[in-house]
Amino acid sequence: MTLNQALPLAVLASSLLPGLIIFTLSEQRVRLRTALNLFGATAKLALVGVLLAGVADGEAYGFSYPVLPGIELVFKADALALLFVTLSALLWLLTTIYAIGYLEGSPHRSRFFGFFSLCVTATMGIAMAGNLFTFFLFYELLTLATYPLVVHRGTPASMRGGSIYLAYTLGGGALLLTGIVWLHGLVGSAEFAHGGMLSDLGPEYAGQLQIVFLLLICGVGVKAAIVPLHGWLPRAMVAPAPVSALLHAVAVVKAGAFGIVRIVYEVYGVEFAQSLQLLLPLAVAASVTILWGSWRALFQDDLKKRLAYSTVSQVSYIVLGVALFGPLGTVGGLVHLVHQGIMKITLFFCAGNFAETLGIHNISEMNGVGRRMPWTTAAFSIAALGMIGVPLTAGAVSKAWLIDGAEAAGLHWAVWVLWTSSLLNAAYFLPILWRAWFRPLVAPWPDEHIPARGGRETAWLLLLPPLVTAAAVLVAGVIGDVSWSPLAWSQMIADREYLRWTP
Repeated sequence: MTLNQALPLAVLASSLLPGLIIFTLSEQRVRLRTALNLFGATAKLALVGVLLAGVADGEAYGFSYPVLPGIELVFKADALALLFVTLSALLWLLTTIYAIGYLEGSPHRSRFFGFFSLCVTATMGIAMAGNLFTFFLFYELLTLATYPLVVHRGTPASMRGGSIYLAYTLGGGALLLTGIVWLHGLVGSAEFAHGGMLSDLGPEYAGQLQIVFLLLICGVGVKAAIVPLHGWLPRAMVAPAPVSALLHAVAVVKAGAFGIVRIVYEVYGVEFAQSLQLLLPLAVAASVTILWGSWRALFQDDLKKRLAYSTVSQVSYIVLGVALFGPLGTVGGLVHLVHQGIMKITLFFCAGNFAETLGIHNISEMNGVGRRMPWTTAAFSIAALGMIGVPLTAGAVSKAWLIDGAEAAGLHWAVWVLWTSSLLNAAYFLPILWRAWFRPLVAPWPDEHIPARGGRETAWLLLLPPLVTAAAVLVAGVIGDVSWSPLAWSQMIADREYLRWTP
């Protein structure tokens, strides 16, 4: 085995092995568990750094292993995979730090961090999957690894939310498997290929390929929370804040959106998908989801539920970018995969801080919270303004490229969808900021919700991660054109691998 074959496996092992060891630890082995968590996260980042440098220089990284006749386990660490892998690795480290502080003193931490590591392993497998079989295997592993995290608290509400989550995601997995088996019967092993792998099929297969596309998109669309497949996401907000951050920014919804990218570009091919008239319905579904999620967010007083409906809307920006038949929309969708992640994880970190430190769960309870927790509220404000698309934030970069992409594709109605969504974003985020910064305190918080922090507003393990991600929201918005930025990497993906066609 060469180094280029071993590196993708090492990325998987850097979270899998620590996770398996953590399962065996007693609750009292706090230092060892913490050391394993941080070692795995930092080792993964180092390995990803090597892969990034190699792919930028044109190196190819991959590994395959035969499982059954005609079926192989295939990994490839290409530019698209590394966009998702890098995001997940960076945010895993920050979420690990946050979770260590958030779960301090709580029961079942070894179980939590064990499944947490398995979840990240599954996400890496999804990102680096080289064919639909490997993708499906890790896609379902992600479902099984996240379910114990959703129900971690063991309350009736969390068990009910977990059951709904499991029903939706296993149902989506069944649809995805049906599409994969059907496709395997048509073309054999469905390996991802730049430009797609189906264009050699004649027009007599068009009807079947349209049905298979619907099955595949619905299968991954459950995790991507496309309307009407989104019902699990608001109900899963009973999970602890680190899990919510994981679901929305690092793993589950991103796995669904990433799956749509792979299906459109590397299974069907964007030109072939357009010839089958598949992209316009996908753009319509994404647009409906964008507006519906934004509208529903307006009426949620529970802070995490408002953020959940915001995720329903924002993730479909990625899907819309994929469905726009043109390079500008593609770049906008790909870069939003990263930008939405850093903005949304900031918001959930801050929501967890409000709940953990002051016992605040509802927006109606947030009057004057900016005076009590200024740094957390500042981080929340930056991420919220980014979601709206305020200039000099990451969200502004994504939306500008998506709007330009919609105009270039001649879908002027999609431009109005994006502008309307931004107005709705402002309508459900700005009142929160007004309450936090400018409304007077109704009453002081109970003493038990103001623990002694040595002069800090909350524990540093809870404060550091949102400050880092909030800074990243600004950095991505200000210096998006530098060679190492998510925008530049997304442009490289488009130039190298996907847009060798003339729109």
